[in-house]
Amino acid sequence: MQTAIPTLFMRGGSSRGPFFLASDLPADIATRDRVLLAVMGSPDKRQIDGLGGAHPLTSKVGIVSRSKVPGVALDFLFAQLQPDKATVDTTPNCGNMLAAVVPFALERGLIEAQGDTTTVRVLTLNTDMQCDVTVQTPMTPSGRQVRYDGDAKIDGVPGTAAPITINFLDTAGSVCAGLLPTGKVLDVVTVAGDGFEPFTLPVTCIDNGMPLVMFKASDVGRTGYETVAELNADMALKTRIEALRIQTGHLMGLGDVTTKNYPKMTLIAAPREGGSLCTRSFIPHVCHDAIGVLAAVTVGTACVLTGSVCDGVAVINAGDTKVVSVEHPSGEFSVELGLDPADPQKVTRAALLRTARLIMRGEVMVPSAVFTQK
Repeated sequence: MQTAIPTLFMRGGSSRGPFFLASDLPADIATRDRVLLAVMGSPDKRQIDGLGGAHPLTSKVGIVSRSKVPGVALDFLFAQLQPDKATVDTTPNCGNMLAAVVPFALERGLIEAQGDTTTVRVLTLNTDMQCDVTVQTPMTPSGRQVRYDGDAKIDGVPGTAAPITINFLDTAGSVCAGLLPTGKVLDVVTVAGDGFEPFTLPVTCIDNGMPLVMFKASDVGRTGYETVAELNADMALKTRIEALRIQTGHLMGLGDVTTKNYPKMTLIAAPREGGSLCTRSFIPHVCHDAIGVLAAVTVGTACVLTGSVCDGVAVINAGDTKVVSVEHPSGEFSVELGLDPADPQKVTRAALLRTARLIMRGEVMVPSAVFTQK
């Protein structure tokens, strides 16, 4: 026997996955997680028995409900699954999937369109972060509906779509205790482990929406311009990066991160496509084809902090408003940051553009035994 659960299958930014009403999923967390694993077909590297796309970017789930927080319309819980692991991580944010939250809520009738555009405040339950999301909702013969077609293009996604703007209200210390969890803009870390010689390198440990460890690609003997395939096949590098990740996880107050999806590891190099900085990101063990939304915000923040690992590498415009173009393997991601005129080391605003699309609506079938097993 199987149990049907209503779902909308949506792309948010350069990620995709099923979205659910919180009320349609089990309230018990352990049961809910078993259901989500069954929905996605994990653990199996092909996810052949579920909706997952055999990649971390397509192994994501959105859970949405009306918010009880004053001034907030929607609560969003993001769940990161892995193709080959039986894990459901609701600790980090996902700015890409966030782009699909308001379209989902409008499609499911949680909220009503306000006019030609609809701006909704969303609380990300993962990290207690709020943001304002604006989508286009033009009048049609059937009433106001979400517009998905348009001229906005984001790298990592083919074609164009209607723009969705996200204005983050408070991203510093999303998972860590603060923007700079070690208390320093630059740390020098020595890493030792099995299978490689000890190495020392400067890193910036930072969390402005996503915990990141940033370091120069040249400090680990790479250019920073390698392809995704080259980096994913580079087991010697990945072994060293994982040892660095585990060690810096403790420095950042995150404890043992061996089984966690953060911090993400970001190699940096000078831009070579007219942007501000070139990046290669591991999420955390697979090289990202692009870069996550909140990872881009965090990278951009590091670029404007004097003394960070980006200092002398990143190319940044003058003025209190910084537009940081983060180059990644499939293009670039621009983030607009506002700085406090009285304290240029303090970022007061982060805004960016994404797109989303409803791909399919219907029911996902889950084996009934999943609900009762222990």
